[in-house]
Amino acid sequence: MPAVPDLDAFDRAIFVLLQKDNAIPQRTIGEVVNLSAPAVQRRIRRMEETSVIRANVALVDPAKVGHPITILVEVEVESERAELVDVAKRSFAAVAEVQQCYYVTGEADFMLVVTVATMADYEALTSRPVLREQQRQAFSNFCRDGPGEGGAGGAGGVRLFI
Repeated sequence: MPAVPDLDAFDRAIFVLLQKDNAIPQRTIGEVVNLSAPAVQRRIRRMEETSVIRANVALVDPAKVGHPITILVEVEVESERAELVDVAKRSFAAVAEVQQCYYVTGEADFMLVVTVATMADYEALTSRPVLREQQRQAFSNFCRDGPGEGGAGGAGGVRLFI
């Protein structure tokens, strides 16, 4: 197992701020954590070099880009052989509507977070060969309003057998 980077209270305070807003100026971070901007810059660079910070990304509101429906999809595959799991991961990663893919334990083998414009789009998505090839046994989906918005939040669902 790789060594865990040595993070002090300053590092932790910096990455907490960056998790909330990765565009926050280093000068502002320095004011909040009582460090100079160059010290903040050095610490951020070290956290990037040690992969504590893996990426700087933008969180896009799916509804504002035409995908207001978020669906949590459980996929159960026929076999969990390592090479088939890798093929499934690559297949899911190639689908633009699949925002996140997790290999999980329990009844399902994968949990996908999918965003679509309409339920008809979702039905079409599940019919694509790239997904049908991975859905060997069963497939559950749970509609959500979105993260932190109240709504259905996964209550209710549909179980399809393929």
